Amino acid sequence: MSNPWDTATQVAAAVAARKTRAADIVDAALARIATVNRKLNAFTDVTADRARARAAAVDAAIAAGKAPGPLAGVPFAVKNLIDIAGLPTLAGSKINRSHQPATADAPLVQRLEAAGAILVGGLNMGEYAYDFTGENVHEGPSRNPHDLSRMTGGSSGGSGGAVGGGLVPLALGSDTNGSIRVPASFCGLFGLKPTYGRLTRAGSFPFVGSLDHLGPLARSVADLAVAYDAMQGYDPADPVCVDRPVEPVVGGIDAGVEGLRIAVAGGYFQSGAMPEALAAVETVAKALGANQTIAIPQASTARSAAYVITTSEGAALHLERLRSRPDDFDPDVRDRLIAGALVPASVVAQAQRFRRWYRAEMAKLFRDVDAILAPATPCVAPLIGQKTFVLNGQEMPVRPNIGLYTQPISFIGLPVVVVPVLTGSGLPIGVQVITAAWREDLALRIARALESAGVARTLTPALED
Repeated sequence: MSNPWDTATQVAAAVAARKTRAADIVDAALARIATVNRKLNAFTDVTADRARARAAAVDAAIAAGKAPGPLAGVPFAVKNLIDIAGLPTLAGSKINRSHQPATADAPLVQRLEAAGAILVGGLNMGEYAYDFTGENVHEGPSRNPHDLSRMTGGSSGGSGGAVGGGLVPLALGSDTNGSIRVPASFCGLFGLKPTYGRLTRAGSFPFVGSLDHLGPLARSVADLAVAYDAMQGYDPADPVCVDRPVEPVVGGIDAGVEGLRIAVAGGYFQSGAMPEALAAVETVAKALGANQTIAIPQASTARSAAYVITTSEGAALHLERLRSRPDDFDPDVRDRLIAGALVPASVVAQAQRFRRWYRAEMAKLFRDVDAILAPATPCVAPLIGQKTFVLNGQEMPVRPNIGLYTQPISFIGLPVVVVPVLTGSGLPIGVQVITAAWREDLALRIARALESAGVARTLTPALED
């Protein structure tokens, strides 16, 4: 029988072929969550009754000869800023606990369930998504399945821990400045941040409207592709969701990389990284035959501009909460939001002007290359509670600098697939495969080639007692 810690595509194939039942898969997943989650602290809510009812419906549909969908019987969970009917949408906060329960599932949850997947719960995250560590002061930190003393990365920390620890084969996270890519890197997973505006964000608690994305984390490229295809589609409920035809990727992921022009990001993206991050990029580049190094103009300025936009937009969203319930925030989050409220409008306008220029310059680069490789994080997962690390010979604060290499990319909404590489220490680290807007297909093809070659791979550690 397939187990819930197999890949999503393996589970779906076994269920569709009647080698196992969706009910058995869900029961096994719920049992593993009950056993292992106390170590990982990935889940904040478990929707067991709902999951069992949905599994019964999937099994009944199969018995009646109906097509069960490409994710038939696959347990999945979502970052708790995504609406789950009947539960308050926490967004990692204390304040939101008093909110009324969501009256409907978010559209992406509905689309995954329409493809046969089965929601089993909501996942821990950094407060209001303003976090790179996965440490939540209200729920406790998510713990890295490869070393329980280490961070999962954030803010989608529960998503990384749940998939990396084999509690579910698929999870949804959000990515504003790197919050899918960082947990994918630290927890040794494949993660997809789609093009800005590709997947609807309706039914999710916002952080920075001009930067927010939703996307999947999984243990195989095929799982990312199947989930991505299931979630595509225009949604007028999200004002930035682009009315663009669905462009399926599943059929093309095995097309290989022959003829693709792949370069390594130089300069900024090779300064500051620890040796294991640079070695991972070198390993991936060698496997792909990528000999070209390309300069991304003013990436450091892009990161600074991303910070300005993040902190100012985030502060505007939370201003009333900051006034009325300041003591109910994580102090680190509160203080950064207050600082954002003090950023002059002229500085924000300058950051937005730079953003337009930077987007145009990056588009020029993709006339000459199809994909760019860069570190996902400057290091493997730091220890929980670690406040500083040494980058480029300087002691730097951990929390903001984990996103060193993700922020200049999400700043302009480009699609990225993170591929996991095992380091000499036994801990994973991720490499970003960055492509032009709307070319998720190319990023997934490259990731699949690396997976097929054994260069990019996931490991599920033994966590049972």
